[in-house]
Formats: sequence, structure tokens, C-alpha cells
Amino acid sequence: MKKIIPFILLLSSALACTNKDTKMETYKWPAAKAPIAEIKPKQRVLHGDTVIDNYYWMIDYFKKGPDSTKTIDYLNAENDYLDKMMSGTKTLQANLFKELKGRIKEKDESVPVFKNGYFYYSRTEEGKQYSKFCRKKETLDAKEEILLDIDELAKGLPYYSATGYSVSPDNKLLAYGVDKVSRRQYTILIKNLETGELLKDSIPNTEGDAVWAADNKTLFYTSKNAKTLLSEKIKKHKLGTAATKDIVVYQEKDKSNYIGVGKSKSGKYIFIYSSATLSAEERLIPADQPDAEFKVFQPRIKDVLYNVTALADKFLIVTNWNAKNFRLMECPLDRTEKENWKEVIPHRKDVLLEDVEGFKDFIVISERKNGLAQLRIRKLNGAEHYIDFGEPTYNASVGNNPEYNSEKLRYIYTSMTTPVSVYDYHMDTKEKQLMKQQVVVGGYNKADYTTERLYATAKDGTQVPISLVYKNGLKKDGNAPLLLYAYGSYGHSMDASFSSSNLSLLNRGFVFAIAHIRGGQEMGRQWYEDGRLMKKMNTFTDFIDCGNFLIEKKYTSPAHLYAQGGSAGGLLMGAVINLAPELWHGVIAQVPFVDVVNTMLDESIPLTTNEFDEWGNPKNADAYHYMKSYSPYENIEAKHYPNMLVTTGLHDSQVQYFEPAKWVAKLRATKTDKNVLLLKTDMDFGHGGASGRFDYLKDIALNYAFLLSLENINK
Repeated sequence: MKKIIPFILLLSSALACTNKDTKMETYKWPAAKAPIAEIKPKQRVLHGDTVIDNYYWMIDYFKKGPDSTKTIDYLNAENDYLDKMMSGTKTLQANLFKELKGRIKEKDESVPVFKNGYFYYSRTEEGKQYSKFCRKKETLDAKEEILLDIDELAKGLPYYSATGYSVSPDNKLLAYGVDKVSRRQYTILIKNLETGELLKDSIPNTEGDAVWAADNKTLFYTSKNAKTLLSEKIKKHKLGTAATKDIVVYQEKDKSNYIGVGKSKSGKYIFIYSSATLSAEERLIPADQPDAEFKVFQPRIKDVLYNVTALADKFLIVTNWNAKNFRLMECPLDRTEKENWKEVIPHRKDVLLEDVEGFKDFIVISERKNGLAQLRIRKLNGAEHYIDFGEPTYNASVGNNPEYNSEKLRYIYTSMTTPVSVYDYHMDTKEKQLMKQQVVVGGYNKADYTTERLYATAKDGTQVPISLVYKNGLKKDGNAPLLLYAYGSYGHSMDASFSSSNLSLLNRGFVFAIAHIRGGQEMGRQWYEDGRLMKKMNTFTDFIDCGNFLIEKKYTSPAHLYAQGGSAGGLLMGAVINLAPELWHGVIAQVPFVDVVNTMLDESIPLTTNEFDEWGNPKNADAYHYMKSYSPYENIEAKHYPNMLVTTGLHDSQVQYFEPAKWVAKLRATKTDKNVLLLKTDMDFGHGGASGRFDYLKDIALNYAFLLSLENINK
């Protein structure tokens, strides 16, 4: 449900029933027998509507019910079926994995970031799956300190994730979170950087990030509900005491809100934030007064979002208060209620103001215009300018800038043909320095590829942007395979960016395209509002209209058009195969959110209550009927569906495994075609897949092998 990382999803349409004159010879799938899930009818009656769910029992592993073993047996049977069906692609998968891995620079190092007297960076070693978190004192010529060796810590474990690295103000202690299950339930540990020893302090069931007070012995962190995984409490921990003694300094009563804790760049304030889709509230204390009571910055107001940035002499506030696309305000340090807010940058109908980064003498405003990111530099005396990026479609964002007194901005730039690039930009002189660009091992020539920005006309006349890339020499005659990707939820903008993995498709003649559909926020806040709740159908029809546009312009045809999406983008995939199954020739749906009504009715499932503002609460009759009208699981019919590869993780905390499992079982029992339907459940991982930097490439190799087989490409 809740987005974290967008995933690739490929969808393959029933070519046999709609494109007989253009049907091509495809991969010969083995004659393996697909598993048939047991039917155990369960009745749901709500708002006068009766629904029979034949596969509800698959929730039992999650609920620890009587059918838990039967659930695991079914998932294993589907995995066995996938292995048999894809057995003819084993060599192709191995070659693809080698190819994908071969583009990655194995011995690599991040651009160092300076903070509080030290340069911090991470580095990887040849053949190792994980990284080392390191620092050097004052100069890059100093001796290296390895603060955490994740390769060592992860030895013998199928999954290991470390996050939230936070060094104490005196530079002597490191707090970090560890997850060994892939449920995003982190235990915070503290390491003595002088002795190398772990302290006895161990704080379980957290979000993983800890914030140090100025006294070097007090930590604030976000505690989770062990069952629903909701972030419910902010707690205070004193070093040397048991976590069971930790004090709750804030408890969120509204289950639709996400909460967290952070520290201002200046180090002077500790903030608690609480935010839902439509409203927000922040609290703060001075960092040198850890036992003070948190003061509300501005009490929450219905339909008003705000976030706060601390400067030396004032606070900056990004807010949608009387400003749909947000505006920038300021207020004194001692008078923070909205009556004291003064406008700095006004609301604009054509520009979305997304964020602000504060420095001693500058502020950097992240904006979005015509679907493209902009970085606006303003000196505190009022002089300002924009950074010029010079490509038709791209992604630019503020990087890690922990030093408040710096005159340099670290930013990240990429496009569909430009590898990820890290720049340092002098905000006064406007000098730009490329600090590092992603290395594509084996060679990569940007000039060999073309990127375009197009606009499709949606059914209501809305112009929907499409970013695409292909290798030079493409013939626009409708015969090229095209992979169309989108996400379209939570106001998450899917910007054009570089992927070395995509080269394996582009070099085999594919076009890769991103549809910037409503439900994201590429074109402003209204773009998001028009793709959620009772307007969610726009997300799905936009994607279909983009597919039709690309066919009309001869970039591809239904015989070669594929769709991609995951998580909330997997909901998109499930919806479009119900609405327009004939349009696509293949789909890979990764961790798809496809059982919308049942999940949103069950508040024991992680994240459900956080999502009411996104999807609606089905306990409300209007919301129920609208959600049911598009929920992929509810709308499966006896008709032809595309070839499909569906993936999930047994420990997924975002979209539980039983949603895609039920969906596949019902599709298999209902659809009328003979197209391939495969389900892969990773029994060790969760929503984000494998934790190692190479293991995830095996999943990409599987996805690409499936896609290439549908195109009858075996090399």
C-alpha cells in the first residue's frame, strides 16, 4: 500500500484474441500443470452488498490461523510451478544476471559529506554484497575509521538491513537500526566509536532512526505498534537504562497519521512531526534541553499541511494554508502560530513548491513546473537564481547537506540518458563541480540513446506527460517492444532517471517509457488530488490513454506493449488489465496492492489506517462502492487476460503476501485464456526485496527473461 520504493511491473496481453494478423511466434512454455488453490468460501456483507471470497483463508499465515501450513504449501507450489515454466530461460537468466552485475562498479565509494569535523562516506569492495560506513577526521588524507562493516555484520544471514546512522554531537557514539527479517521493524543499537564495543542498550521495534540530544546521552526515537506496524509513539531513552523504562514524550491518537522525530541542521532543535495526507502538526524542544516538554509549533488544522525549517533567527514554513500548490512563510523563533506567519514566496498556480533547505546565508527551494524539478537558490538578502539543467526530461534533487554554514549545495542530477551525478554547486559564484558520476562498467555512450518528452491526451482532455528513452535507430513502425511504467499514488512524482539495468532492454530494441499519470504530483498538487479517493479511476484511465497514444504514434503496438508497476503501481496494473486487457502483451506485477476493499476493512493489517486519506474508508458506503468498482481482486471476470508474472515477499510489511497470492489464485480459476500466469513468493524477504547489492539483480534477470521470452528474444 504505502509507497517506499516504486517497482517494475510488466504486463502481457492476450494477443491471440485481438491481434491475430500480427501474432508472432513466441517462446514455447513447458506443459507444466499449474497449482489450483483450494476454495473455501467466506462471505462479506456490507452496505447491503454480499461478496464471496473463495481465498480469504490465505491470510492465515499472517494471522497465525489453522491454515498457516496450507498457505505456505500453496506458495511453495506456485514457486515450483514458476521454476518449471521458466526452466527454459535458465541460461538466459544467468547471462542477464552476469550482464547486469557486470555494469556495476564493485569497488566503489560515495562522495564524502562533511559534518561536525569529519568526512563521512560509505564504500564497497569487490565481490561483497554490502558496504562499509566510514569517516576521516578533518581531512580526506586522514586515517580511515570503519564505523560499521555491514559485510561482517550480515554474514550468514539471508537478510540484513542497517539504517538511521546517527553520530552523537561529541563524535564518540553511533546509533543505528538493524532489521534481520525484512519487516522494517528495527532494533536500535549504540556503538562506542572509541572502543569499538556495542553498549548494552538495545531498543526493539522502532523505525530505526534515533536523534541525539546535545548531552550525548539522551536519544529520541519512533516506536512502532508490533502488530499493525504503525508509528505510534516518540520515546526518550537515556543511555545505560533498559528500553522498557523509556519515557513516552508523544503519542499519536490519530491512526491515519505517520509520526517521526528529527533534528534541525543547526543542531539547535529537536522536532516531532505528525502528518497524514491532508494535515500536519509539529512540536519542538531545544536540543540542549532534552527533558523539556515539547511545544506545539502550530496546532493541526483540517486540510492544512506544513513543515518547518529552522534558520538562525527564524523558522521557515512550507504550507498549503490557503495555497493548494504550497507557499513559503516565515515566523519569529518565539511566535510560531500561523497568526505570526509572514509570506516569503507566494502561491503560484503553475508551480508546486515542494521543500526548502536552509543554510546560514542561503535557502534552496525545491519546486516543480511543467512536471520537471527545479532548484531555486535565494541568498537571504533576496538575490536569487535557478540552476540550469539543459535536458528535456530529467530528475534533480537536493542531496545530503548536513553543514549549516556551507556556501555549497550538494545536489543529485540524472536523466534517462545521464547516469546519476553528484554535484557541488557554489551558491554565490554559481560554479558547478561534478563530484562523481555513476560508472557504467564496460562502457556507456550517452550519444547512442535518445530521450523524449511527449504528451498524451487523456479521455477528459488532460495532457499527460510521458518520458521515454530508446537506442538510436528506432523505427517508429509499431514493431518495437515498449515497456510502459507508472506509479500514480500518494503524490509521489516518478521523475525520469537513469538505470543501467534498463540498458539490457534498450540494447535489445526496447523503448522504455514513464507515464506521469494523475495520482502523482508531477504537475502540481491538483494532479495528486485528481488521482486519489473518488477520482482514483483517473490514474488507471490515464495509463491506458498513454498506452493508446504510444500505439497511435507507432512507437509500439498491442503485440509488443508491456506494462510495469509495483506496490501501489501494482494496483494500477491490476486495474488496467481488468479495464483494457487487450492492450498489453505482458505484465510483471511486483508486490501489488490488489485486494483494496478487504485490506482497507481490516485495521489489524499494517498501515491500513494510515491509508484512509489515500483510498477512502470502506466503512463509508460511497467509498466502499467506489473502491470495489476498481479493486483488481473484486473485478476479475471470465475473459482473456495477458501473460503475467506476479511477485511478492512472505515478510512484506507494506503489501502483505496474501493479496497477490489470492489475486493469482482467483485469476487462474476465472480467466478464459491460456496465457502464462506465474507467481513468485520470496520466502526470505519483504517489500523491498533482497538486501544485498547484487541479489536483487536475480529478480531483474527473471523479469527480463520473462519479458524477452514473450518477444521471442533468447540472447
